[in-house]
Amino acid sequence: MHTIKETLDTYPIEIEFPDIRPYAEGNAGIPYVYSFDSGVPGPHVMINALTHGNEVCGAIAVKELLDLGIRPRQGKLTLAFANVDAYNSFNPANPDASRFVDQDLNRVWTAGILDDLSRDSSELRRARQMRPVVDTVDFLLDLHSMHERSAPLAVSGPLSKGIALARELKTPSYIIADEGHPEGRRLRDYADFGAPDSPKNALLVECGQHWEASVAGIARDVTARFLMMHGIVRTEDLPHGWFRRLPLKSRVVRVTEAVVSNSMDFHFVRNFTGLETFAEEGTVIAWRDGEAVRTPYPNCVLVMPSLRQLRPGVTVVRLGQLLDY
Repeated sequence: MHTIKETLDTYPIEIEFPDIRPYAEGNAGIPYVYSFDSGVPGPHVMINALTHGNEVCGAIAVKELLDLGIRPRQGKLTLAFANVDAYNSFNPANPDASRFVDQDLNRVWTAGILDDLSRDSSELRRARQMRPVVDTVDFLLDLHSMHERSAPLAVSGPLSKGIALARELKTPSYIIADEGHPEGRRLRDYADFGAPDSPKNALLVECGQHWEASVAGIARDVTARFLMMHGIVRTEDLPHGWFRRLPLKSRVVRVTEAVVSNSMDFHFVRNFTGLETFAEEGTVIAWRDGEAVRTPYPNCVLVMPSLRQLRPGVTVVRLGQLLDY
């Protein structure tokens, strides 16, 4: 049996955290948020970084876009650093602690929570700051990274329009279609992004393990392709080194359930990192409060298993089926 301590070995920090303080002022009336209007009809596209303060790859891509002076050829482009307070608290000696300050910024995106001013946290204040801009966005790319070392994932949400957006982008190869987290709504599912009858759409991309050397390159590539897909830039507007080889095909995993911890008494049977597939229904993958957690069907795929944020009510792994289309 593996203990929690054995599962939580710290990954090396292989990339540099950029100084984003020169971009503190913003130009959209919101700190660390920049919007550029081309004056030509087209969509409003947003690239969002630092939904979680220790997920640096998005900050690298967004800062480089700002440093390059990228401007949209059509429509409007918004570039944002989200949870800056958490980012500024990063300590290499405890790198998982700066995911958020008070609560997960990617669990507060419902109108009821944002409108309820009796609720307060660092993350709620930041979401309320950003909300007026987010409300005007047509297509959102939210750049993330993962606790464990795994292949990159495009997280499309549950709707067919989200899957279609991920397939059109063509990278990463694995598309995770899911309902989100019981703990609260994500930015990619907010308002019209999560409405089936709205043309607005969003994609969350998990670029790899938080601090591995390759993660920034994946963030640059998906950002470049997302901007090109919507006509915001052309190939020649970005450095050649931003582009990586496209995968040969996409594979869609439909998440059927989230496994949530009830207490601190949860452990996996071995050190899973993601996309492990179990041929047999009923395979024991974990123990929760002394009870076995089993795969509910054949060929069950584990999506983003991790105990690094273990506490009651947290999703520790999602279970999914590999779809044929």
